[in-house]
Amino acid sequence: MNAIDKLIEKIKQTNNPTVIGLDPRYEMLPKCVTSKYSQDLEGVSKAIIEFNKTLIDATYDIIPAVKPQIAFYEMYGIPGMNAFKETCEYAKSKGMIVIADSKRGDIGSTATRIFQCIFRKN
Repeated sequence: MNAIDKLIEKIKQTNNPTVIGLDPRYEMLPKCVTSKYSQDLEGVSKAIIEFNKTLIDATYDIIPAVKPQIAFYEMYGIPGMNAFKETCEYAKSKGMIVIADSKRGDIGSTATRIFQCIFRKN
């Protein structure tokens, strides 16, 4: 079964065509998550993973797919890419379809994240 067939099957199972976008903005994560971790790249990435897992746990049985935008992870270097990988693996383990959103500069938020990645002062 190809990816599109799997997505169609999940849409039928959940009776829902919705896809949840996982475009983490650290500054918008709840304090109850961010306060547990340091504010370096490793800590930020851990906070993102925790938040994403919470979203996935709350939606995996009603939403067929997740769509993480890779630019929001790349800006945190290797730890951010590990967060992307762990998020994708976790969503798959819950039976969700993962659609990696890897386009560049198409809208302001992804263009901003690319800029932040290039000029990050960490």
